[in-house]
Amino acid sequence: MKLTVLGGGGFRVPYVYQALLHDQGSPRIDDVWLYDTDPARLKAMAEVLAQFADGHAEAPRVTVTTSLDDALEGSDFVFAAIRVGGLTGRMCDERVALDLDVLGQETTGPGGLAYGLRTIPVMLDIAHRVRRLAPHAYVINFTNPAGMITEAMQSVLGDRVLGICDTPSGLGRRIATTLGLDPSRAQFDYVGLNHLGWMRRVLHDGEDILPRLLADERLGDLEEGVVFGREWLRDLGLIPNEYLYYYYFNREAVRSILDAPQTRGEFLARQQQEFYQRVTEAAGGAAVSLWRKTIADRSANYMAEAKGAVQGEAQPDEDFRPDPAHQGYAGVALAVMAAISRNERATMILNVRNGTTVSALPHDAVVEVPVTVDAGGVHPHTITQPDLHQAGLMQQVKAVERLTISAAVTGSRTDAAKAFSLHPLVDSVTVGRKLLDGYIDRIPEVAEVFGGRMS
Repeated sequence: MKLTVLGGGGFRVPYVYQALLHDQGSPRIDDVWLYDTDPARLKAMAEVLAQFADGHAEAPRVTVTTSLDDALEGSDFVFAAIRVGGLTGRMCDERVALDLDVLGQETTGPGGLAYGLRTIPVMLDIAHRVRRLAPHAYVINFTNPAGMITEAMQSVLGDRVLGICDTPSGLGRRIATTLGLDPSRAQFDYVGLNHLGWMRRVLHDGEDILPRLLADERLGDLEEGVVFGREWLRDLGLIPNEYLYYYYFNREAVRSILDAPQTRGEFLARQQQEFYQRVTEAAGGAAVSLWRKTIADRSANYMAEAKGAVQGEAQPDEDFRPDPAHQGYAGVALAVMAAISRNERATMILNVRNGTTVSALPHDAVVEVPVTVDAGGVHPHTITQPDLHQAGLMQQVKAVERLTISAAVTGSRTDAAKAFSLHPLVDSVTVGRKLLDGYIDRIPEVAEVFGGRMS
């Protein structure tokens, strides 16, 4: 089977390839195509994969290309992990908002809307190409903002597009592990949108273990205990997705990011430049070591503002720690492929079409909920409906997402201005309009959506 990775020069790729190397099922992925617009990044990542493949007799062959159509043609699965505008765009996502004292973050808040505006037209073009060149392929979307992008692509490819984020499943596993229990025997009751959801129950052998954790001092050892604090988690009576930190502690998050010497995007831009340069210059088998060290540094500084750390500052005891989120992405992606191609039925939390799952949201909205995947596709579970707080926040953010999709498709500045102004982390029409003008002025790919920069 053929797997195409869009964004093939990116840092997630080795996780996916390592998962494929250890896959013993049949049929399996034996042909991997890496597509990227940057030949140097492709060359560097191909070197990393070649070193991982060394010693594996049946390692999937790897082909690199800058031709999107060649990469897509005949694919069985397509992983989408691209970044339109690169890290330069991400830095602008952050700084335009921060200059207005609004959250500057990649996927949450106005930065995520700017990212969506410039990414949706590209992903819709990809969706049309997939329909023409690989009509039976499933698209597994990693590209952020994942829920918004998945929803836009479903307008072309329907349920053959699903979005992956490992944060919810990773949260469930950490809850079980913190209590010394086997996470493979746990079932998760989770509801939300991408980067905006809540773990409401964790059933282990039929028992909800979440109340036990909330009452336990070990709650403070959980990553979310560090981010939110034990008192707030106990007040809520559940565990939010870590990205809800930006909603529940918005002022603190903005102040922490403003006080830091650099944003997350600025840290990653410097780090990636160093990595690709050093890989090009490296001799022997150094590429894998460089990748591991870079990943360890990235992981150590992830959501630094929520953990009392400084972005870009070395963290203790973090050297060469694998990035669990990206490992989780690869595991979930492999499980999806195995379920569809080999009917290895699996349960996981994915971004999928709502249908009747969440009654407060439209039928065609994309939600993040537990599903079962098999050869017949993706089947959302019946869930307990969200409470008023959860449903209200989901509805407001979903309205903003749909306005953003409309603006990206039609070029409507009115819809874009409404999206920014109505976002709960902006809460000002004046600031919303300034955000839109700022992104149009500073990011060419956003300006292109609306016919060019401001005059």
